[in-house]
Amino acid sequence: MSLAVLEACVVSGTLLACRHIFGYVFSNEKEVVDYVTLLAPLICLTVTLDSIQGVLSGIARGCGWQDLGVYVNLGAFYLLGIPAAATLAFWFKLRGKGLWIGIQVGSVVQTLLLSIITSRINWEKHVWPLTLLY
Repeated sequence: MSLAVLEACVVSGTLLACRHIFGYVFSNEKEVVDYVTLLAPLICLTVTLDSIQGVLSGIARGCGWQDLGVYVNLGAFYLLGIPAAATLAFWFKLRGKGLWIGIQVGSVVQTLLLSIITSRINWEKHVWPLTLLY
């Protein structure tokens, strides 16, 4: 988990520091560069949440709870993230930023649910049999 957080901090910090020039990777048009600059903080949040979520999903899979991970993903993204994205983008007219924020809503919910699940794991039950192998 600490490596994921460190990686997220390095990538997010670099992206945030270079947000005014990062848009030139995609286009030389001022409008595109400004829009990328506007979305850079959301991209940093995406990187951070995705790093943490990857570790938490791996823990759930390692414990044999693939089905629980599926339900968390379905609930977080299909019940909350996508409707929030559509509402923000089209009803509140936030366009691309609204789509990104909505997906981040799903990602935050997913990370929170996986964090709760991970904190409730009985580590003695899941780790003890593995220590007998070594």
